[in-house]
Amino acid sequence: MSLAELFAAELLLAAFAGGAFGAAVGALPSFSLAGLVVVVGELYAMATRSLGGSVPVDVTGGIGFGVVLGPHVAFGGGAAALAYASRRGYLDAGGAAFDPKDVTRGLGSRPDVLAVGGAFGVVGYWVATLSGSLAVPVDPVALGVVVSALAHRLVLGYSVVGAPAGRLLDMSPFDDGRESVSTDGGEPESDGDADGGVDPWLPYQYRWSHVTALGFVVGVLSAYTAYVTGSAFLAFGITVAALFLLCAGVAEIPVTHHMALPASTVVVALAGVSGGAPAPDVVGSSVTLGVALVLGGVFGVLGGLLGELVQRIFYAHAETHLDPPAASIVVTSGVIAGLSVLGLLPAAAWIPLG
Repeated sequence: MSLAELFAAELLLAAFAGGAFGAAVGALPSFSLAGLVVVVGELYAMATRSLGGSVPVDVTGGIGFGVVLGPHVAFGGGAAALAYASRRGYLDAGGAAFDPKDVTRGLGSRPDVLAVGGAFGVVGYWVATLSGSLAVPVDPVALGVVVSALAHRLVLGYSVVGAPAGRLLDMSPFDDGRESVSTDGGEPESDGDADGGVDPWLPYQYRWSHVTALGFVVGVLSAYTAYVTGSAFLAFGITVAALFLLCAGVAEIPVTHHMALPASTVVVALAGVSGGAPAPDVVGSSVTLGVALVLGGVFGVLGGLLGELVQRIFYAHAETHLDPPAASIVVTSGVIAGLSVLGLLPAAAWIPLG
């Protein structure tokens, strides 16, 4: 998008509506819908190109990553509205406040809650649009999610990190059974970090060794998907769409899109194509499958470990949802862009470089 679109009234209205919709249906449900749209959009684009035509509608970019379901708009707006609703006491039940990190829940139709979601949808839209216009070499959508979360914490009076510097990486209270909340869903058992407890983002996905193993597996599969399809986003869409299962309460569903996206992106970058999806034969002629899978595994691990680092610093001791995968994607996309600038990768795929 151009810088002129930053204050275009029509797009601001659409972004406001997108953020309000994210609040109404819930941050994570809206993100899962985005994943489904990305899968459909990528399949549509691949089918169109395979028939020799040009893609008339960018479903992935315009809807999945745009003002309708883009996570910088809908997810960010939903997370902010959840924090606001919790602060206002709207979610209280039976004398206990619901978790302001429970991004799986929708928030219904309260006008003020929708307005907050809409306002932060605009914030996320502004951040992503400005970042893309200035060619900041990171994923603009993920950056919008992170900045929006930091902004809602500051505006709504929540702590940015929630713990002293010396305790930011400490997960031992949870290991010792002094947990405080069950993260992305459920009702809190105590009041934040004051009792020494911590609140891991995913209680079944926080040990370094587990995250490393999961990152390698997802990275290899995502690299393979990119290798055979030429799409940097299909594996990402699949892993995001799978989060419907997490919203439905299925136990121990891993969150892996921050592992999938860098793994797929680095494979497409090896094909030397920027700004579009190369044909699979272009990828195959540029890199061997073995190299693609190894690099995918490496970047999958990097994405997973960075997500875990972020959750320990900005999530586990804090009161509201700051998305570890989005922060991880900001860093891994920056790493891929940096490798391209240094000449160690032929291109940076879809990441802005100016």
